[in-house]
Amino acid sequence: MHITRSVAGIAVLLATVSACGPVSDSKSDGSGSPTSSASSKAATASVPDFVGMGLQSAQDKAQELGFYGLDSHDSLGRGRNQLWDRDWRVCFQSPAAGKRVGTDTTIDFGTVKLKETCPSKDASGAVKAGGSMPDFRGKSVKAARAALDSSTSLTVDDASGKDRFIVVESNWQVCSQTPAAGTKLFGQPVTFKAVKFGESCP
Repeated sequence: MHITRSVAGIAVLLATVSACGPVSDSKSDGSGSPTSSASSKAATASVPDFVGMGLQSAQDKAQELGFYGLDSHDSLGRGRNQLWDRDWRVCFQSPAAGKRVGTDTTIDFGTVKLKETCPSKDASGAVKAGGSMPDFRGKSVKAARAALDSSTSLTVDDASGKDRFIVVESNWQVCSQTPAAGTKLFGQPVTFKAVKFGESCP
């Protein structure tokens, strides 16, 4: 009698465990491999032509289409920040107009200020200096600084002789440099002489 009750108890226990097994919402794809019913395709959209638009209008249009990853840069390579979007207009864009991409793609706008002319080629800033000194003449002091190693000891002087303070470096262009372009860089101090953009180097 004791054995019969034990066997019956085990049978009831096995039936209960089987009924409480994990429930899956997966479906078979016909090959025996489960596929999730929750899977879905990422949204895509065709990138419009933003060139010629004001930066603020371009950003608004991009967001209407579902693009929320937006970036912008100074196409003149001066490293200026686009603080007031309405003061800038779009000269270049990436991805290109007409390309169909996921709406999680970041759209980057190359811009200039409203009164400036778009350059023939987009310049997002100076390339990082390697083992030798680049030619920074005509480049903004901000872009030149960014190209050098962050540990570089850098002095910037007003080339006009007026001894002005150089506060906003993106508004100043390099007239001369020490060491000269092509000199091997080994951590030596660097000196720039600069004037404001729109002024002539002496």
